[in-house]
Amino acid sequence: MLDIKWIRENPEALDQALAKRSAEPMSAALIALDEKRRAVVQSMQDMQSRRNSVSKEIGAAMAAKNMELAEKLKAEVASLKDSLPAAEEEERRLTAELNDQLSRIPNIPHDDVPVGKDEHDNVVARVVGQKPGWNHPAQEHPEIGEALGYMDFERAAKLSGARFTVLTGPLARLERAIGQFMIDLHTSEHGYTEVSSPLMVRDEAMYGTGQLPKFAEDLFKTTDGRWLIPTAEVTLTNLVAGEILDQEKLPLRFTALTPSFRSEAGSAGRDTRGMLRQHQFWKCELVSITDAESAMDEHERMTACAEEVLKRLGLHFRTMTLCTGDMGFGAIKTYDLEVWLPGQNTFREISSCSVCGDFQGRRMNARYRNKDGKGTSFVHTLNGSGTAVGRCLIAVMENYLNEDGSITVPDVLLPYMGGLKRIEKAA
Repeated sequence: MLDIKWIRENPEALDQALAKRSAEPMSAALIALDEKRRAVVQSMQDMQSRRNSVSKEIGAAMAAKNMELAEKLKAEVASLKDSLPAAEEEERRLTAELNDQLSRIPNIPHDDVPVGKDEHDNVVARVVGQKPGWNHPAQEHPEIGEALGYMDFERAAKLSGARFTVLTGPLARLERAIGQFMIDLHTSEHGYTEVSSPLMVRDEAMYGTGQLPKFAEDLFKTTDGRWLIPTAEVTLTNLVAGEILDQEKLPLRFTALTPSFRSEAGSAGRDTRGMLRQHQFWKCELVSITDAESAMDEHERMTACAEEVLKRLGLHFRTMTLCTGDMGFGAIKTYDLEVWLPGQNTFREISSCSVCGDFQGRRMNARYRNKDGKGTSFVHTLNGSGTAVGRCLIAVMENYLNEDGSITVPDVLLPYMGGLKRIEKAA
């Protein structure tokens, strides 16, 4: 969420930033709305000041036994008292309207983010590894999984409908192994604290990280008004909501391996085969809470942590700097990690690591005490996938496919597989 004071002082900067995101200018409308709100606030203050002044005048008039003036002044006080509730209600309405408008404005891109309209304008930051060198034909993961007998989309549809998958036997274990490997790596080597947090949250938590109000249609809501998390970013980031932290204790680094739930409302017809785009999937999430000075360095560090997962799995990938038109709502800069999928003969996103500035800190009212003792500042937040487990499973299946249709288990996952080195067709 952006600061209306900053917008008033930098209207052109806001509109230029929105133009980079292919959005319409908003500064004039926001400032006009804020002017109305400020005028009502001033009117309320004037009425309260006048009421206080008149009350003193009444005492003076009565002391002077000028009852006619006293009664006249009493009538004015009564009128002011009757007018204030309406003004207070108008101020609440305008404040709510202003906050709603502010809550729907995307974040300001960092200066070094490439300007562009969509994914075609993203920039390659680096490429790691090589494509598989085998000569047998590549296959997509649905063909591999169904041929092995451990991936079932029909039964999943019978249970839950489209965009769900049932995994069984060693393929289910491989998915679990990938998730365990990720969470162990991030906690034992990368300094993240593992968190087990709720999968359902209140409106305030979704608002704090920017899912509400703008993206409600992308979420699942329970019958009692809670929301299923679309990512553990929601719970991990909101752990500090409403708190004031000591700057010396920053950064805080959290990680969680959780299911995530997304309605995929805007993806009709996209990735309908297989498990690339699911309503329910496992993801290992990384979140950092830090200060303004270290946020950009923390972004590089977080991205490196996510990259390390793919390096140890021996997967070919590239890291992309997203352009202004392809970044998420709350990000000021984002790196996407795209893994090579031989079956599709292309790179596909497997992780997105974003730095959000104080955008979420402001929404959550999360602050830190400045080391110099001069007040508080809103925390800066970062989030990233470290990585998406289902997509990582897909990448392992397609990149470690053998000529006979079996899958070789990557060395780094062997400790989690109970001695199983190769996944072969079900008997």
